[in-house]
Amino acid sequence: MEKTVINIENIAKSFGRKPVLQGINIAITKGESVVIIGQSGCGKSVLLKHLNRLLFPDSGRIYINGHDIARMAPEELFETRKSIGMLFQSAALLDSLTVAENVGLGLKEGWRYTRKEIDEIVRDKLEMVGLHNIENMYPSDLSGGMRKRVGLARAIATNPEILLYDEPTTGLDPITSDIINDLMIELRERLKVTSVAVTHDMTSAYKIADRIIMLYGGRIEFEGTPDQVRNSGNSIVDQFINGRAAGPIQTQ
Repeated sequence: MEKTVINIENIAKSFGRKPVLQGINIAITKGESVVIIGQSGCGKSVLLKHLNRLLFPDSGRIYINGHDIARMAPEELFETRKSIGMLFQSAALLDSLTVAENVGLGLKEGWRYTRKEIDEIVRDKLEMVGLHNIENMYPSDLSGGMRKRVGLARAIATNPEILLYDEPTTGLDPITSDIINDLMIELRERLKVTSVAVTHDMTSAYKIADRIIMLYGGRIEFEGTPDQVRNSGNSIVDQFINGRAAGPIQTQ
């Protein structure tokens, strides 16, 4: 039986009077790649940010390797976060820091690495994402695709067990998007990580996912393999994945 790494139990979250998540239940096993899809504002990124406690649920539980992340003491939360890497939508690089300083940022607190060891880790992780000899460059010197890859190098710098991706291909052209998709697959296989991604990009979702979960109205509308999603017979899913204006989903 596969080990459950992430267990989301009946999560609910509202902002003011607006409910965003309403009773979400998801179990994710070790090494699995799960992609969450849905309209803008459906709660995809909100759910993702609960997994490393950037947000707290109003109710429900989230367990990482059997431990409730919402109720961890600061020391336990710090150790758990060391096992979770995250690629933010905009890569979230600090403009005032070099590429090397951005990638090595998470290695300076709570780790007993020497400066030489950090430099070696940074160089190794940049090479993993196909970047060479750019350590002294700044984010402003990089293309959008390179910034994404630097963000990915930073996400894997601590050798995490879990990788979270927030819209990993947003703002990229189709070729660069596919490069990022291939990197995500390669890193998953090489590092044996469990992956959770949120995206609007169905080409990416079909390529990287073992399982796709669609959120609608704050709840899980459908989940299944990419083939099951393509052939779901669900009118809401069908409208979304095919990008049709006409259908049960009404935009505002």
